Amino acid sequence: MDTLLAAVLSFVGFIVAYHTYGRWLARRIFGLDPQAPVPSQQLRDDVDYVPTRRAVVFGHHFTSIAGTGPIVGPAIAVFWGWLPALLWVVVGSVFVGAVHDFGALVVSLRNRGQTVGEVAGRVIAPRARVLFLLILFFALTVVLAIFGLVIASIFKLYPGSVLSVWTAMPLAVLVGYWVYRRRGGLLVPSLLALVVLYATIYLGVYYLPLELPVENPVVVWTVVLMGYCFLASVLPVWVLLQPRDYINSHQLLVALALLVLGLVVAGATGQARLAESAPAVAQAVPADAPPIWPFLFITIACGAVSGFHCLVSSGTTSKQLERETDAQAVAYGAMLLEGALAVLVILACCAGVGMGKYEPTPEGDYALAQAADGTPLVGRAAWQARYDIGRGWSGFNLGQKVGAFVEGGANFLAALGLPLQLGIGIIAVLVACFAATTLDTATRLQRYVIQELAGTLRLPLFTNKYAATALAVVLGGTLAMIPAPGKGLGTGGLILWPLFGATNQLLAGLAFMVTVFYLWRRNKPVWFALGPMLLMLIMPAWALLWQMFNSATGWFWPLAAMLTGEQPWAWQQSHLLFAIGAVALLLEAWMIYEGARIWSRVRGVLEEPLPPLELQTVPAGGRSC
Repeated sequence: MDTLLAAVLSFVGFIVAYHTYGRWLARRIFGLDPQAPVPSQQLRDDVDYVPTRRAVVFGHHFTSIAGTGPIVGPAIAVFWGWLPALLWVVVGSVFVGAVHDFGALVVSLRNRGQTVGEVAGRVIAPRARVLFLLILFFALTVVLAIFGLVIASIFKLYPGSVLSVWTAMPLAVLVGYWVYRRRGGLLVPSLLALVVLYATIYLGVYYLPLELPVENPVVVWTVVLMGYCFLASVLPVWVLLQPRDYINSHQLLVALALLVLGLVVAGATGQARLAESAPAVAQAVPADAPPIWPFLFITIACGAVSGFHCLVSSGTTSKQLERETDAQAVAYGAMLLEGALAVLVILACCAGVGMGKYEPTPEGDYALAQAADGTPLVGRAAWQARYDIGRGWSGFNLGQKVGAFVEGGANFLAALGLPLQLGIGIIAVLVACFAATTLDTATRLQRYVIQELAGTLRLPLFTNKYAATALAVVLGGTLAMIPAPGKGLGTGGLILWPLFGATNQLLAGLAFMVTVFYLWRRNKPVWFALGPMLLMLIMPAWALLWQMFNSATGWFWPLAAMLTGEQPWAWQQSHLLFAIGAVALLLEAWMIYEGARIWSRVRGVLEEPLPPLELQTVPAGGRSC
């Protein structure tokens, strides 16, 4: 019952927070107005600026922000115990992450859909715009690399998921064409697409698992995914992005509903026992693992707070919202739903894994694994078999972390009577679809950033959307190819994850700065955002410095060995990681300086207004999805 109790208390907390704290922010702080002009109407072009109903925008926004962040992060963080992870997810979602997303969306809505980076140039200082854009550039490059690797790893580990994930793409194009060009309804085709997707999961698991006959399928899948990202980024949002996210949101919500039902049954019947499966607070962790403080706050990014969300809020969502009052449901609500997903992941990686460790049989089914002494691997033994401290922190790869959720979640579904093999397929598709929506949204956002930087730095080639998108996918794909020590290309996912977490959380702190300055200039209260802002500026910087200069595993020491001539030609992935970390810290310090320099002078002083809008001709085509 402890598993069920943890879930219920968390979910009830999210619901109460939405109707109290979220409503207070919407009414008293941001003053949302249903009649206020919004960018989707002001600048409508039916490519990026498309007025869209709230349900569709919510689906796009939720699937874009969720990705595999709230899956991989908690799956790693339970190394330190399930209780710290659970507390950070619940408290962080309500008071940090949802406030961050909400603020970024409202600020962008009231600045004609400009990104947070562009707004920073007006509410803080002109230099802050370039600094923020550079930070975004580095952060999004890491995002593309890490999420591309996650999907590629899922395809390698669970080939039964491949068919369903790729089937979603042509289905989305058909739905987009039907709704937008033929003026058809959305509900029926999206439900039909949902049926097709679940049918392809069954086919993929039992009849058409797609395994690549190559030595390193992760590399091949990563290249294919980057090619897909290029197309998704340059196409109008209604062709692929919106309908695909809407269809995926149905599929993901169904899978999440199944997970919740499985958790309820497993918890109520005593099959899932949280306290008996994993430690609440781990007393022993791998010797080479980073300390829980500050690394908990960057390991669990998505699911508690994530800087990437400010890019989705201000980069795509603000350009699609039909009215300001939709912002609470889309931004604050979607972040709480992501927190609920992270809670499910924590419980699946602990209580779910503890329900039993299963191994594939020659007949294609799964059987309960046994320890060396012949005892079944259930409870704490099953969890320890998955989180084997003896292998050390560096002994795990990204696929193994995702696998903890896939297999723990499949155990929950098995409590409903679903075959374990099918349950694994459903959860693997859930993970891959979440990651795919984040991946192509991140590519589009990186395209915006590169184009803005190119315009500022006078690099005309990269103001072109095709050249900017090509640069984005090439850099992301190249970073994804970083090898782990002694291994081949595309194996360094766990090396990249701390860098992703730290740069991502620094971005959250800087996005909070923009919201704080926006409110400060309007004589609005800022106390509720100052604490989260400081937390997200200090913790990621602390974590980056630890990773860069820790004497045992720091990124600086292999670089130092090369510079001093001890290993003059030795290539280490730490060289690149150290450089990215150092640049991120430098840019953060510079932007904080820019803000501190003007803080006392801008209270109640509005920033320069945007230039007047030219008369817009709304394209014929009606409302999009």
